[in-house]
Amino acid sequence: MVTHVSAEAHGDERGALLSFLDEQRGGIRRAVLGLTDEQAASRPSASELSLAGLVKHVAEIEQGWIARAKKEAPAVHRDESNWHECFQLVGDETLESQLAYWEKVAAETEAFIRAVPSLDDTFLLEKTSWNPKDEWLSMRWLCLHLIRETARHAGHADIIRESLDGKTAFELVALEQGTSWS
Repeated sequence: MVTHVSAEAHGDERGALLSFLDEQRGGIRRAVLGLTDEQAASRPSASELSLAGLVKHVAEIEQGWIARAKKEAPAVHRDESNWHECFQLVGDETLESQLAYWEKVAAETEAFIRAVPSLDDTFLLEKTSWNPKDEWLSMRWLCLHLIRETARHAGHADIIRESLDGKTAFELVALEQGTSWS
């Protein structure tokens, strides 16, 4: 835990879930602090992952899951032919544009989760190449999945950033807060 997530108001499960999701988003956002587009797009480890690619991926994934829960199509259709593009900037995409898009997605996620009548409400996730069967998922499951997905990539972002310039998550928290880590 690099930052502290305050306890939820008594009985505010939605607020708690959304706070933990936002805390994990913060880890990824901090990982790109002060970087140029070139640095953010670089791949300093054995992995094909870059920080810019991670930002794009988590924004796309979050938007896609919320769209499915709303019974809408995701904004971007991904399959085996274009999956690799969700981890890299293409065309005129920039780190700044992806961060702005993710901010919009995060606001839509919060509004949607706060508006659903119950976290027990479900939506159908249809069978796909990555999902072996039709299944009904709760809004609670959706929140937990988004936290897990974002946290996994926040860990990747920590490693990539430290590989770029040696800055650790604690140093980036201090940089974001305008203090020093000692």
